[in-house]
Amino acid sequence: MRLYTYFRSSAAYRVRIALNYKGLSYESVPVNLRGPVSEQRSASYLKLNPQGLVPLLEDEGQVLRQSLAIIEYLEETHPSPALLPVGASARAAVRALTLAIACDIHPLNNLRVLNYLRGPLGCEQPRVDAWYAHWIAQGFGALETEAARGTGDGRHLYGDAVTLADVCLVPQMYNARRMNCDLAGYPTLRAIEAHLTGLPAFAAAAPERQADAD
Repeated sequence: MRLYTYFRSSAAYRVRIALNYKGLSYESVPVNLRGPVSEQRSASYLKLNPQGLVPLLEDEGQVLRQSLAIIEYLEETHPSPALLPVGASARAAVRALTLAIACDIHPLNNLRVLNYLRGPLGCEQPRVDAWYAHWIAQGFGALETEAARGTGDGRHLYGDAVTLADVCLVPQMYNARRMNCDLAGYPTLRAIEAHLTGLPAFAAAAPERQADAD
């Protein structure tokens, strides 16, 4: 397996966690998103992924895009240890938590959105920071309530085992901290994050431990 990744991409971070959790070895191929021209917009990378986004996973001739699709692929091809619980209703609950993070919180604060705010829209950094903090507060406020209801042990978003929702939570919490968002109002999320980041699969996937980190 080859994973095209960027150390601070939360979407790539998710996939690194999933690969580690399932005990799968892979080659990391850094894609530098910084600089005047991002490598993800290069002609060679756009041939692999016309969207020009990371992550991208190559596996035995398959080219897989979009972090959640990649993780679902890993779940189907390497089902143990599982990232989805048994039972349709439990799986739906985990997917709902996952999508709340990956589709409702993350896209609004993605790097390309922030760059558009700074660039063409001419927003100064304090306004960009306020935008980021607003959507974190909106998303985490609801997620805190859901976590308090769904956690089985105070250490996982749902039930008492690692799920796809946990895989998405940790990168989003990391980014919120990096942007100096106030997380005091989310004690359940912070307790879950503290437990998860201590697990080897999560710790090894952390941005600062990647080869392309600053």
